[in-house]
Amino acid sequence: MEYTGSQYIGEYVDGRMEGKAEYILPTETRYVGEMKDGMFHGQGTLYFPSGSQFDAVWENGLVVKGEYTFSDGLQYDAEFWHYCDSYDRRFYTEICHGLKPAGISQLTNMDPPRKIPKGCYDCGDGFYDPVTRIVKDYKNRFLRNAVYTWDAYHSMTAKQCHVRTRDPNQRTPGCREAER
Repeated sequence: MEYTGSQYIGEYVDGRMEGKAEYILPTETRYVGEMKDGMFHGQGTLYFPSGSQFDAVWENGLVVKGEYTFSDGLQYDAEFWHYCDSYDRRFYTEICHGLKPAGISQLTNMDPPRKIPKGCYDCGDGFYDPVTRIVKDYKNRFLRNAVYTWDAYHSMTAKQCHVRTRDPNQRTPGCREAER
């Protein structure tokens, strides 16, 4: 567990995880259920930090059958999925609680929506502040420093590259000259 950052609370048989257990991944996703020979096996549930969960029957680490439930109670059904399809584009909260009055837009399924500080951008697990180049969670706790992808560097102009490195003589790897 020390190598993966995971935590195991449960029984062992011959040095392997086996029996009723709780397995906590570094992402804070938790598995609660049965283990056999170090793998998910039998009835078990994955609980995700978002509040959603996946109840399943597992066989040697693989899902035999399962049911995913979103944090708002919506259950995924691959065969009879009628949510947000070409005929009905409403959010699930709009289906359950009705549409908002004219002039009040609902931009996500969350009602009420998350509070994003002015000048910041929602990035799914938190918000990005372009001034500090930091991503914080929705409770304003540090998550990570923002990292630019190669594509973002590749599309920068020479002037932007010099700004990124704070050295006018040094260019960030992957930057290209401004197009003429």
